[in-house]
Amino acid sequence: MNTRDIPPRRATVRASGATTARSPIATPQPALAPIDATPSFKHKAYAALKNAIVAMDIYRNRDDIRLDERKLAQDFGISRTPVREAMAQLESEGFVRSVPRRGIYVVRKTKTEVIEMITAWAALESMAARLVTQTATPEQIAALRKMFATFEGDQVRAHLDEYSEVNIEFHQSIIKLSGNRVLIEMAENLFTHMRMIRRKTIVEKDRVDRSIRDHMKIIEALEARDTDRAEVLVRDHALGLAEHVAQYADYLD
Repeated sequence: MNTRDIPPRRATVRASGATTARSPIATPQPALAPIDATPSFKHKAYAALKNAIVAMDIYRNRDDIRLDERKLAQDFGISRTPVREAMAQLESEGFVRSVPRRGIYVVRKTKTEVIEMITAWAALESMAARLVTQTATPEQIAALRKMFATFEGDQVRAHLDEYSEVNIEFHQSIIKLSGNRVLIEMAENLFTHMRMIRRKTIVEKDRVDRSIRDHMKIIEALEARDTDRAEVLVRDHALGLAEHVAQYADYLD
């Protein structure tokens, strides 16, 4: 018999003197454990700390704002580990910074950083406005106008804090009404930074009066489904804030 006619032998492995067929090699798989759906202490600490930082008027003065990890853990009634993990996440998002041998401090953005954030926001919100004219319902757009129904004449200046919050809600609503999940997710963290500077700038110069006028024009364009005009008005409104910061926000330097 010709050797070429002999079928190849199956590879074998000897174990304890026996000859066995080789088993197929299994594809490696990650070892996974069941996920606990209950929010962890880390996530709770992260949410609480983030909300507290956003609520602070961090641009009112130039004093450093130091966060005491040990005291925070005591206040939360938890160990320092989840607080430390929450701090690490907040640092990756640009809300705090860790200084070796000194501690953890709330981050104040520089003027250049703030202008860059506003410029990025202008791009996102103007595209959102474009989408709103195409997809939002009349009722959803009408709700934007209702936000300002209680602020007429001197009511705006008499209730600046309230107006500041409505102003912030207005811009967030435009993003949400776009219906674009990717855009909404991109804007979420950026606007968290933005709201802190908006709270400061709304009381400066003629920002309040200009804000009301701009918002009414934006709403009119959205109601008319004037896509191009709505996009331009929203972008110019945001860039107007960038110009204001560049000219007047010396406290950011």
